[in-house]
Amino acid sequence: MDELAPKLAVLRFLATDEHLTRAAEHAGVPQPTVSRWLAGLGEALGAPVVVRDGRRVRLTRAGRLLAESAERAVAALEAGWRAAAEEVDPERGQVALGFLHLLGRSLVPGLVRGFRDGHPAVRFRLVQDSRQVLLERLADGGVDLALIAPPPSGEEAGRGTGGAAGGTAGRAAGGAAGGTASGTAGAEAGGAVGRLAWRVLRTQELVLVVHASHRLAARRRAVRVADLAGEAFVGMERGYGLRQITDELCAAAGFTPEPAFEGQETETVRGLVSAGLGVAVLPAADHPTDLVELPLLPRAERRIALVWPTDHPLPPAVRVFRDHAISEQATGEQATGEQEPGEQEPGAGGC
Repeated sequence: MDELAPKLAVLRFLATDEHLTRAAEHAGVPQPTVSRWLAGLGEALGAPVVVRDGRRVRLTRAGRLLAESAERAVAALEAGWRAAAEEVDPERGQVALGFLHLLGRSLVPGLVRGFRDGHPAVRFRLVQDSRQVLLERLADGGVDLALIAPPPSGEEAGRGTGGAAGGTAGRAAGGAAGGTASGTAGAEAGGAVGRLAWRVLRTQELVLVVHASHRLAARRRAVRVADLAGEAFVGMERGYGLRQITDELCAAAGFTPEPAFEGQETETVRGLVSAGLGVAVLPAADHPTDLVELPLLPRAERRIALVWPTDHPLPPAVRVFRDHAISEQATGEQATGEQEPGEQEPGAGGC
């Protein structure tokens, strides 16, 4: 192939300028060498690639087909080279960012907008899906970074056993009011498990959502998770983070929730609760609804983490965006302090 490349370059030149001497000058070799190259190509093909036309040469049909193929191949290589050069340029690369549907309302647009203010040429490919699918896309290289909740466990990161990074509802059940469904109060802000590393960007309180006519709707205090045993639950499908947290929260309270209906978006779940079809564990609504939201005991929350692979170097643009997202999270904490319930990312989509 190394020997073929300069010969094809000569054919490409002859396709536009049928002058053998200039073709040799363009290739940087003597004219007799170019003549031998063209003869050799003809012998290999079993048909000549050029014919003499006075003091010039003219490509045959076979020669022109070969020259056109060479032109397409070179164009593809040049495009690939440009793409590769942009990929390793932190100011011109591409970031493939996966995230839960919910986070497309404000977290992702805010992060991207803030980043592009300083890096306007960086391109983004945005992928929305469930937590489980996003972890799979991280593993197979389909996305560079993913925003999921809760953070990955050791098993999910390829270690084979549950890790401290993911947290469990079992730890939450034994904690005080600061306990969470995905880790105890003061849980790690970041970590690494298996082939993944992560950093928490947001913490979001989860509440019990019930119809106004539900037996618990008139309560003005937190509802014990154990008191929900036997309730019909409306929730997310398996593979979504909220479903995992709800299952773990109930397991820690000693029962398995009975899923009456399952969906892929939190607004659909709210609609089913509004129809009186069950109760749900969701983020607090960011708009007025006809539903009643009650705090849970132990307190339930989920941590939204930015996750990236550690088994290969991140492209420069991806690394710069990751650092920007982490920096924005740290800056927000310093400016506003600990967020109060209800100030978190609104529950307005699949998660």
